Amino acid sequence: MCWYWVNRKTNTSPAFSIDLYGLLLFRIIRISKCRATFQIERGRFIKEGKNSVITNRVIWIVLDSVGMGPMPDSHAFGDEEPNTLGHIAQAIPGFSLPVMESIGLGNIDGMVGYQPVANPSGAFARMAEFSAGKDTTIGHWEMAGIQTTKPLPTYPNGFGPEIIQEFEARIGRGTLGNKPASGTAIIAELGDEHVATGKPIIYTSADSVFQIAAHETVIPLMELYHMCQIARDMLTGENGVARVIARPFVGTSGTYVRTANRRDFSLKPDTTVLDLLKAAGHSVAAVGKIEDIFAGQGITFAVHTQSNLDGMQQTEACMEKFENGLIFVNLVDFDMKYGHRRDAAAYAAGLSEFDHWLGTFLPKLKPSDLLLITADHGCDPTHKGTDHTREYVPLLMYGKDVTPGTNYGTRSTFADIGQTVAKVFNVGPLKAGIALLPK
Repeated sequence: MCWYWVNRKTNTSPAFSIDLYGLLLFRIIRISKCRATFQIERGRFIKEGKNSVITNRVIWIVLDSVGMGPMPDSHAFGDEEPNTLGHIAQAIPGFSLPVMESIGLGNIDGMVGYQPVANPSGAFARMAEFSAGKDTTIGHWEMAGIQTTKPLPTYPNGFGPEIIQEFEARIGRGTLGNKPASGTAIIAELGDEHVATGKPIIYTSADSVFQIAAHETVIPLMELYHMCQIARDMLTGENGVARVIARPFVGTSGTYVRTANRRDFSLKPDTTVLDLLKAAGHSVAAVGKIEDIFAGQGITFAVHTQSNLDGMQQTEACMEKFENGLIFVNLVDFDMKYGHRRDAAAYAAGLSEFDHWLGTFLPKLKPSDLLLITADHGCDPTHKGTDHTREYVPLLMYGKDVTPGTNYGTRSTFADIGQTVAKVFNVGPLKAGIALLPK
């Protein structure tokens, strides 16, 4: 090893001839005996040349439910040609997402309704889900390196009496509902009886979920969360649902509305890229429901959010707090407020809000940042029913370590994303997935 003087502001080769003013701009750094030149920029170490920026922070944003078209097996999941992004574009004349399109959204294989550009500023891919499912847990887990080949249990006829009776015995009161339903519909149907009796409302969906709805003045939040933990402890083995979800609401008869105090109680995953990062000493900041989805595993900092806008603001706050490591974000309004409620106009407005924010966010990225934008499943607001839809999802990649315009085609698993993150930080490899970066 040897010591070289390297100019802080210019791209000079190792040199020792300096003047007094230049001394202020120089820094001694230790580098290996090689002919490459280096530059120091804002305290980061960057090797010059193509694809040579050393990425030390990844901002990974999941647009919850923003799918992009049917997978070959969508019909097996009860879905008929779903296309969340495509059908929104068809439903809203003149709709566009100019910032994401500039990165390459419209250039993704199979994308419908969005304009391809001649010179995309990022790389892009269409991601297929390998796992047997179409829900939040399975989608996020696969991204992080876990492929789930056995479907998690669902309850199209409600939960069996052995489950409900044990749950009622453990919480010391009866229950209402116990059927598949829309969350907003079931509180409208049973909210008055719940308020009168104090019995929590139990319901499920096409996903692997056990959901408990309660008015915040009837069953306080901490008690509701405790009930959810009781259910989570019960529901294991063959009844191991992906998530137990607290669904608090407020209001009066005819005007009940759900609040932002939702909380998810997930199964514990096997080892993911988050665990590997944490074990290697990297920070892993979770924004939104990421902490719940991974049952707190592999996370060093977490903040829950009230809305998409709050999630975007918390993302920026995490960038101020963490100079390196992973910032993993879930923006849930797309799914919870727009997709399940089959509101295409509101979904489009939410996408436009994110796209506008993204335009202000990109200039704040540092040369050592890598931005990943993707989704976990679909929830087509024009599709029948109220459930998730089995779809491909988009992947946009943006940063100095990304070769603009690179089309990675259609990937066979979401796990390529987690494998990419693992390779960036030199941890792993994960059991599944192929890294797309760095080359």
